[in-house]
Amino acid sequence: MYNKIILFVLFVSLFLINKLYSKENENLDTLAKKSYSSEGLVIMAPKDAMLLKVLPSSITLIESQTLLDNGVTSLRDLTSIAPNFFMPDYGSKLTSPVYIRGIGSRINSPSVGLNVDYVPYFEKASFDFDLFGIERVEILRGPQGTLYGRNTMGGIINVFTKSPLKHEGTEAFVNAGNYGFFNAGVNHYGSLRKTFGYSIGMNYLNEDGFFENNFTGKKSDAMQSIGSRIRLIHQPNDYFSFENISSFERSKQDGYPYAKINLKDNSVENVNYNQPSYYDRDLFSNAFVMKVDNENFEIISTTSFQLLNDINAIDQDFTKDSLYFVTQWQDHKMFSQELITKSKYNEAYEWLFGIYGFYQNFNNKVDVEYYKAKSLTVKEYFHDIYGGAVFHQSTLNNFIFKNLSVIGGIRFDYELDAMDYVASSTVNNIYKPVADTTYNPLSSFEIMPKFALKYELNLYTSFYSTISRGYKTGGFNTTFERPEDVTFDPEQSWNYEFGFKLNLFDGLLYTDFAVFYIDWQNQQIYQPVPSGRGSMLKNAGESTSQGLEFSLNALPFNDFEANISFGFTDARFKSHVVDSSKNYSGNYIPYVPELTFSAQASYMIHFNSELIKGIRLNSQFRYVGKHYWNERNIGHQDAYGLLDANITIQTSYFNLDVWAKNIFDVQYSAFYFEALGNSFVQQGRPARIGVRVSTTF
Repeated sequence: MYNKIILFVLFVSLFLINKLYSKENENLDTLAKKSYSSEGLVIMAPKDAMLLKVLPSSITLIESQTLLDNGVTSLRDLTSIAPNFFMPDYGSKLTSPVYIRGIGSRINSPSVGLNVDYVPYFEKASFDFDLFGIERVEILRGPQGTLYGRNTMGGIINVFTKSPLKHEGTEAFVNAGNYGFFNAGVNHYGSLRKTFGYSIGMNYLNEDGFFENNFTGKKSDAMQSIGSRIRLIHQPNDYFSFENISSFERSKQDGYPYAKINLKDNSVENVNYNQPSYYDRDLFSNAFVMKVDNENFEIISTTSFQLLNDINAIDQDFTKDSLYFVTQWQDHKMFSQELITKSKYNEAYEWLFGIYGFYQNFNNKVDVEYYKAKSLTVKEYFHDIYGGAVFHQSTLNNFIFKNLSVIGGIRFDYELDAMDYVASSTVNNIYKPVADTTYNPLSSFEIMPKFALKYELNLYTSFYSTISRGYKTGGFNTTFERPEDVTFDPEQSWNYEFGFKLNLFDGLLYTDFAVFYIDWQNQQIYQPVPSGRGSMLKNAGESTSQGLEFSLNALPFNDFEANISFGFTDARFKSHVVDSSKNYSGNYIPYVPELTFSAQASYMIHFNSELIKGIRLNSQFRYVGKHYWNERNIGHQDAYGLLDANITIQTSYFNLDVWAKNIFDVQYSAFYFEALGNSFVQQGRPARIGVRVSTTF
């Protein structure tokens, strides 16, 4: 409570300082004008030599104002905003699966890649972090393995924070709502001289929780986090630049709000378990980026490091009885180095070469207490992964016909995976070593080609077709009970896609459309271990996913913008035979919504007033289609839609936002699972309201 009071006093002081020294805010152009200005359209693909808007891939670009309008504080909030993008909101920051076009993974390595300011995030436990000071988010759908490598079968998410070379001054805000929601942050962008820029940011987030645990009488899902970021850029001349970006986040969460459900009538009981559960995490990332910018080519060197240290304690039976309790510790380190050189401004031929290497180190420990058996099992894993790759992409422009481009790329990816395993048990206070094993290392060599045709009618209108291959790495299960379950194989996919991007009426209407078909083998499926106490990955055979994506950005008149996104996915097991009694071939792949839909409208009303400069009205409707919870297709969540709204009052000194989320308090399940003969769900977040005050000086 005292932290909140101190932060509130701090930001009120900032508002008063701003009132004394601020200048008139003349930048009241609508988001539409900003988004479709020449500045907004020249964003280059990070690992390509062409404009993002004409890249031969299905892409969603989400800019900072859109994130602000829709109250986006994490990647989970982007569900449905991008077509066929689904990141369910359940559990804790540890459980952060992402699904794009039906491809995703609940445990182990992700199937969708994530880069934040050039740092690759290899572990899903790091995906759910607080977004603040964000410039834009890019979501590229379909396999991106040729340029981005492993675990990008579903696509890649690129997050970019604001650069001090493009922004200056201080941004500060306080945001508060019901259920104990409190979010405050400050970001300062400055320069010591023309060649050196810096930014410093802080962010604090608190939620008291939404669901009460009947046994304890307290909320079961409270959360606190605090994050910081320091960004330094030195650009001594037009040819060289050096940049270092460091970020840190500490989060503490209570967990988990899982309640029993009766499948006969879908009635949900209250959360009711006796042992306190939690997830605590420290996440640190650092990237050092060096660029050499020549008239004809560019060289980019990116050195990155990430440290993830967490502990997860969970009442595994989720009942008021003391049956099982699991505690997991993880210490994860990741180092990576990438060197890219690519051409610039070559109308006939564009090229890109790159080399990449990484090292991951895991030290994991799992304690499982079986109270009735009076036993404690302790498992420790010492896990190392090494990888390297070389890749290339060429683009021939005006090939045979004017404005026709042929794009070809290939990546050679090698990986070595080694793990040591130590286990022991204590039964009735008698200690017994169980295992001390060094497994044979796993190695893989993957070739990921890509071929595309692109035809441009004009600068931002194009048609394209793409064939690309992706893969997700195999590895070791850290929970297993049979020798055959120790490892699982890599999965591979081929993606076939056709699409077009149209920019009509001088930028007043922009639309993006794509159809796709994905065929992938050895799909890794989440399954419980035979005893039901834990989960593992098994390979399922062959699967397919087909569908379409559509997005529309319209500016029908001044100060009004509308955005629509629609995605359809039919993802099924083509061949998935578990045994003689379990054949799931033809079933839908779980956790994949059949439809996603989003519609957003924003309107700016200007005032000729010294105090109130304008009022911005924004509303968004997000729809998630029916999806199943398991490969048996028993149990599902029906389609549901959530309506959010935001009203922003812009003054000469600060902005005041009044916001509401899930206005009609729609009831839905965010997660379902079965454990120890019971069925459990986590319900979705209820209606919330709040007020946000922000200023810039």
